[in-house]
Amino acid sequence: MSLQSPIPPVAQNSELVDFWNEILAPKFVRFRHVLVGGLSRHSEAVLPALRVPAGGRVLDVGCGFGDTAIQLARTAREVVGVDCCEAFLDCARDEVRSARADNVRFIAGDVERGLNEGQFDFVFSRFGTMFFANPVAGLRAMRACLAPGGTLAHIVWRARSDNPWVFDALEIVREFLPAPDATARSCGPGPFSMADEETTRAQMQAAGFRDIEFQRIDAKVLVGRDIADAVAFQLAIGPAGETFRAAGALAEERRPQIEAALAAHFRTIAERNGGLWMDSSSWLITAR
Repeated sequence: MSLQSPIPPVAQNSELVDFWNEILAPKFVRFRHVLVGGLSRHSEAVLPALRVPAGGRVLDVGCGFGDTAIQLARTAREVVGVDCCEAFLDCARDEVRSARADNVRFIAGDVERGLNEGQFDFVFSRFGTMFFANPVAGLRAMRACLAPGGTLAHIVWRARSDNPWVFDALEIVREFLPAPDATARSCGPGPFSMADEETTRAQMQAAGFRDIEFQRIDAKVLVGRDIADAVAFQLAIGPAGETFRAAGALAEERRPQIEAALAAHFRTIAERNGGLWMDSSSWLITAR
């Protein structure tokens, strides 16, 4: 299939996809410098060793702002990036034009609901699979995109205790605000839904994968250019941001105290390399 071939879009009429586009996408775009600058530490640590098939077709699931698709395209013949957020893909297309990566294209859609595409030799995802509403169905959909013998590699966050860059802020915010109730809109199961190796291995086996391997990745991630940026980031994105958003008027009433407490915390983080960096930990999971 050529890069110019028409591709039917993936269905997007789900509440989860609407939430990403309406609520989260603008915040992710605002903090793109934090997300790409930090999360890329995890993909950069493993991409050179992933054995992306030279001359093969690669699918990048939850491709976000396109940085991983461009990296994968240095080896692959063709890379197709898919994401449910149009705002992310607008940024990604700009990046591809700047990089002159003519073998990369993007489609908007929710892979979990099926992908109208041909077969790929390699499927990759950095911090995307954790948000599947039904992990087994999502993983099975990714498997359906693979040619026989094809490989899956996805990166997911490990345990909360190994990711203080997120959970230190959550603990502080929860001192002032209640946890969101079950009816609050959310991004899905959440960024730590695949942290448990045993559970995730069982999900992948149920989806039909074999030769499943887990590799731990530890890396410093950017949490903000400075203290003010770090505080704003935590109140916009992630578990602390979800708590703040769900609390509504109460959160705004207590904003000054919350921001002061978060600022005090981030003053304990040494500034280096143009920002504040904290410990994080993920799994690289590969399978056939």
